This record gives sequence, structure tokens and C-alpha cells, in this order.
Amino acid sequence: MKIDDVDRCLLEALLEDARLPLKELAARVGMSSPGVSDRLKRLEENGVIRGFTLDVDPKALGYLFQTIVRVRPLPGNLHVVQKALQDTPQITECDKVTGEDCFVVRMHVRSMEELDQVLDKIAEKAETSTAVVKSQPVIRRLPPVL
Repeated sequence: MKIDDVDRCLLEALLEDARLPLKELAARVGMSSPGVSDRLKRLEENGVIRGFTLDVDPKALGYLFQTIVRVRPLPGNLHVVQKALQDTPQITECDKVTGEDCFVVRMHVRSMEELDQVLDKIAEKAETSTAVVKSQPVIRRLPPVL
């Protein structure tokens, strides 16, 4: 799907505030509300817009530690480890990567004890290397909408 300048303008506006009313979006791009509605529907149908999300601070829910864990499954355990990672609610992101490790996981835990409990579940099936996140100078964001 080809993205034009109107689509880019709509995406940029929604990235700033996904709750903008249709009327305001229409005014920003100089179109009617039904026209903007059709464009947004097309962007969703074509997978450009995958959804609208809520951004909640994990610390407000008691998750004091954020970690990044590199996971290297032991031979024959790739699919078992992947399933275990998918089934662990503290894991908020998981990427399957190239290189020495197979997975890079972002996890939120309430305590170091909880971190140990989570890692213990895969300890017999994988090697892990854990880093505690001190700060996030760049919060997850999209590349430029050009």
C-alpha cells in the first residue's frame, strides 16, 4: 500500500494523540469526516494501523524493575523455551534474533525474587543473561513517518 501525504499527516496526528476526534483529524488534513474515516479504515485494513493502545506505566502497577534478558535455548529446546516465554505474563516483549542468543526479552518484575522465579522456570532449558534497565533515554517509538 502506498502512503500519501494525507495518510502521513493522519498518522503523525494520531501518534501525538490517538484519541483525536474525527472532526479534528478532518480539519487538520482539509477533508470531510467521512473521507478521513474511510482513509483510517483503509489504513487499518492494510495493516498500516494495527491498533490503538493505552500506555500505562508499569511502575504504577508495582513493577519496580525492568530487565532485558538474552535467552539461549539448550539444544532441542527452542520451541519449548519459546512457548515458556510466550506464557510468562511478566514478559512484555520478546524478539527472536540472530546471533549467539535466540531471544531478547523485555520483562517487568516487582522484585528480584520474582525475577529469579521467572528465570528459574526456564533454567533447565536455556542459558540466560540478564541486565536491569536503569533508565530509558529513548522510549519505544516508530521511525519517522516520511
